[in-house]
Amino acid sequence: MLDRIFDLPLSVTCPGIIAALCLPVLCGLLLVRRHVLPRLRGKPEDSEFTGAVMQSVMVFYGLAVALMAVNVSETYNDVSKIVSSEATALAVVYRGVSSYPEPARQRLRNELRGYVEYIIHDAWPRQQQGKSPQGGVERINSLQDILTAFEPVTEGQKLLHGETLRAWNEMIFARRLRLDAVNTGLSGVMWIVVAAGAFIALSVSWFFKVEDGRLHGALVFLLSAFVGLVIFMILALDRPFRGELGLSSEPYQLILRELMTDNR
Repeated sequence: MLDRIFDLPLSVTCPGIIAALCLPVLCGLLLVRRHVLPRLRGKPEDSEFTGAVMQSVMVFYGLAVALMAVNVSETYNDVSKIVSSEATALAVVYRGVSSYPEPARQRLRNELRGYVEYIIHDAWPRQQQGKSPQGGVERINSLQDILTAFEPVTEGQKLLHGETLRAWNEMIFARRLRLDAVNTGLSGVMWIVVAAGAFIALSVSWFFKVEDGRLHGALVFLLSAFVGLVIFMILALDRPFRGELGLSSEPYQLILRELMTDNR
């Protein structure tokens, strides 16, 4: 169920999370004000203790959620850098092999172009569905066989071949990191902590004795909405390739459009 949430439009996810949090909290507040608070022998000074408890709970919950938010944001940025690194390395390899003698030059350029097209049209849609693409291994092996079989003759070819192999290894490393990041994200246990912690933290606000029920409800609603927005932010960035904020294949489309298409 949670896995499908990542594919929903943000315009649906955001109000959905806020509603799913605010409605139970407001219903709980109504029940507590009607059936629990009148039975409690509380004094006005007891609100200080209630406030201290709520502050403690919110501090610990806020700290846990803040760490998760920072973690998913850093992971999202790291994966974005990995994608850019792989695309850049592919561009460097393509430029390098473009200076090779025939027939290795045309074979390598065709294979590299085909691999980039595979990433854009096949691998990326699967990543956006949370599935790890499996069809690139054969293409990588074919490319590597051609690349390592090339024997440079002149000193210039040796230097160029060495730099091309270095960029190739960087591309392989970035590709592996990209594939590993397809299903990265918070575990189910951590999401349970986020949801249960939000409910516990907000339920403490029920036990303040506020004379005006409308004021009490408005304050609890605003607090719940804010917590819901934080949870929404974590959800939106938790899976780098999923949803409307998912990373696109634009870096690969750029090198295909501006570098590889002109050299057919």
